[in-house]
Amino acid sequence: MLDPGIIYLNHGSYGACPKPVFDALVKYQKQLEFEPVKHLAYDIYQYLENSRRSLSDYINCHMDDIVFSPNPSTALNTVIRSLNLKEGDEILTTDHEYGALDKTWKFICKKRGAKYIQQTIPLPLNSKEEFIEHFCKGLTDKTKIIFISHITSPTALIFPVKEICEIAKNRGILSIVDGAHAPAQIKLDLQDVNSDIYVGACHKWMCSPKGVSFLHVKKELQSMIDPLVISWGYESENKGNSQFLDYHQWQGTKDMSAFITVPDTINFLNEYNWPDVTKRCHDINLWARDQINDILKKEPIASDEFTGQMSSIFYDVKGDVLDFNIKFYLKYKIQIPFISWKDKTFIRISIQAYNSKEDVLKLLEALDDLKH
Repeated sequence: MLDPGIIYLNHGSYGACPKPVFDALVKYQKQLEFEPVKHLAYDIYQYLENSRRSLSDYINCHMDDIVFSPNPSTALNTVIRSLNLKEGDEILTTDHEYGALDKTWKFICKKRGAKYIQQTIPLPLNSKEEFIEHFCKGLTDKTKIIFISHITSPTALIFPVKEICEIAKNRGILSIVDGAHAPAQIKLDLQDVNSDIYVGACHKWMCSPKGVSFLHVKKELQSMIDPLVISWGYESENKGNSQFLDYHQWQGTKDMSAFITVPDTINFLNEYNWPDVTKRCHDINLWARDQINDILKKEPIASDEFTGQMSSIFYDVKGDVLDFNIKFYLKYKIQIPFISWKDKTFIRISIQAYNSKEDVLKLLEALDDLKH
């Protein structure tokens, strides 16, 4: 459904929805408008159960341990605002996290007197062992929570979250993973990751309609997660399968059509043998990363084991980054982000099923043109 006049190399920001999945969304929206009371008062819970069952099979978890959320930021705000943080408690993270979540943690820490420790993970990054060594330097006896991205937004790196969650478990530390970019970009197995809390997006690499994310919480921890909005599910008179579902599934009237497209989304991925698609995209991404680095005379920021379908490459932007983004897009009709990170700037390329090497060659021409 993307504009054919634009070269779209920015799937990582908001995803892109295939026509059959979008058609399913419209079908459910029509059902809602045809009989709103029947749809929202009676039918919606069965639809949500079907979606949770389909997603739980796809990411390997129990269907009653996940609830849907419009985006990862909302899901993580739900978690972070529920935590019983005390003065002096430390949250250990990296300096590669998504900026909006850095703001959320700092907001809560300011209110509670806790500390948000952004451990430096230097670049280039050469091995998992190197990452773990750098990260664990931030652990202290005051560390109560580890918060880490599965795949980072600014630097596009796959972090070894399974190993970090194991370290957290052994030390009695709560582990929270921001997996916004993980589902369908890499194979996601929540039983294998074994984090206490995991948040992911379906509208990014799974290609669902916009506004579909999930919150997974281990059963023994679900009672500590308060609903972001208190509504009829709180201390419900008509209790469902669990308090977790009651609290978080219904938080007022809203169009849940996007949530209930999850089975349609996963059917689409299965129909087109998505593991093969991601393998092809991964290979093109590695090739594109090397081509861009060559033309810019830069080195990769990490070894191949940290790379999926996205790559961030050092790019020296002179002046305002947002202004540069707009001017680049208007001049070359290429949608790709230039990102500020600490005192550096990156160009971040995303490769999805609809991309080809020809798209990358157009980008290389544009970057070469900017040099002159």
